[in-house]
Amino acid sequence: MQIASPQIGLGDALLVIDAQNDFCEGGALAVQGGAAIMPLINRLAERFATVIATQDWHTPDQISFASNHAGAAPFTQIEVAYGPQMLWPDHCLQGTPGADFHPDAAPAVTKALAVIRKGYNPAVDSYSGFYENDHRTATGLAGLLRDLSVKRVFLCGLSYDYCIRFTAEDAVREGFEAVVIEDACRAIASDTAAAAKASFAALGVAGVEAASLLG
Repeated sequence: MQIASPQIGLGDALLVIDAQNDFCEGGALAVQGGAAIMPLINRLAERFATVIATQDWHTPDQISFASNHAGAAPFTQIEVAYGPQMLWPDHCLQGTPGADFHPDAAPAVTKALAVIRKGYNPAVDSYSGFYENDHRTATGLAGLLRDLSVKRVFLCGLSYDYCIRFTAEDAVREGFEAVVIEDACRAIASDTAAAAKASFAALGVAGVEAASLLG
């Protein structure tokens, strides 16, 4: 569902999802074109009174790292206690440069009222800004947004097909309207991006181009 020119109001928040070095070119889990969207994210952040960032924040023994499963390769799937889990290269390790926000996103991150760190429990991965992948352990983002009287969230960052997708889906389930700023995101793969788009259509997650918010 595309919306043409939404008006940004006090009930809106911009969620800057995982704008981190490891998800940009040269990083451990680089998303093609990731660094290129950072200036656009900064311009978007200027338009919102409420900006919140999320940050992947893993320990070396994270269950989703292929290196912690003998003989396993990244980008393959295993079954864990909470269901299917994709295995990834080691990335966004706490306190490392890869976990830092990309320097080109500094204005947006500086404006953020809060940084929601996720994925720090080694036994559970976390894509969504709202819940860990067990779909039970909350990050506190929903409560924060309600305290700020936010009704609608706009999402940008990395990656469209995982952390953007899961955050948008959980936003709807938590009673918020969700709008994905499509040209301010990048995806890991075309097939998972198509699956995300289909999920958004089914749940009523809207899509918008950044120009409609910046004009």
